[in-house]
Amino acid sequence: MAESAQNQSGLSESIGKYLDDLEFGHHFSPLTVRNYTLYLKRFLEFISVKIKKPEISHISRSIVENYKTNLSRMGLSTKTLGFHLIALRSFLKWKRKKGVATLNVEEVVVPKTAGSKMNFLSGSNVEKLLGSPDLGTMQGKRDRAIMELLYSTGLRVSELAALDRDNVDLIKKEIVIIKNGKRKRSMFLSLRALGWIENYLKSRKDTGNALFIHHRGVEGSDARLTVRSIQRAIVKYKKKVGITTEVTPKTLRASFAIDLLLVGADTKSVQEMLGHKNISTTQIYTHVTNKQLKDVHRAFHGKGGN
Repeated sequence: MAESAQNQSGLSESIGKYLDDLEFGHHFSPLTVRNYTLYLKRFLEFISVKIKKPEISHISRSIVENYKTNLSRMGLSTKTLGFHLIALRSFLKWKRKKGVATLNVEEVVVPKTAGSKMNFLSGSNVEKLLGSPDLGTMQGKRDRAIMELLYSTGLRVSELAALDRDNVDLIKKEIVIIKNGKRKRSMFLSLRALGWIENYLKSRKDTGNALFIHHRGVEGSDARLTVRSIQRAIVKYKKKVGITTEVTPKTLRASFAIDLLLVGADTKSVQEMLGHKNISTTQIYTHVTNKQLKDVHRAFHGKGGN
């Protein structure tokens, strides 16, 4: 193995180095670092009760199972328990990349949770929602452009709220996503979404750079629209058209992804468009589309089957 026996021992020191690497080497968010610190220190406290000077080699499947039982007895939810185990898996993967023999991460089984149901809209409900704003008002023109943009690009609502006018290239028909001052990715705009953005911008009288702003008269008219304001607007429109299921900006993002996959787009391309770091996140949508396709097949071809 690449690391010496000395480096393979000392679980506390190894966890400390891993957490330092998270914070300074891989640009993880402060929240992620804080949570992983809590989870791994909790594991270290647990194993230290059983083993006086724990080492990497002491992490066994039985230790992990006992740890899971201990977490359950603490009254943690299945989801929170899973986060603890995900942090442990991540630590073990990090050690393996450094050439240290560890418990196979597949043996650290993360419990499945019911999770929240993925909401997405049918084509007819998408059209109802997009057509609901009052285009005789600036708010209506703005909100139509917002929803068209969310549905045609799958942008995160935080990305959309942060957009400036100069992030939109009307000639190239694309929108540039900037994060931390750096170009993150470009998204092509549909002609329909582009048309509604142009319609909204032509109606604006202000010179503010934010792409989407509040419209409250002359004063404060150039104030950037917040994520919460966008969320509230979409809820208002879904109630207006009588959609009974939950509808959020995330719903439009999911609808965008699922529509692409249903017409044959490959998962890698969808991953890039959504800006997912890991393809496993994108594959969540493929489970939905696979079920949809099965349901369609069963409805039209299943009557004569076994």
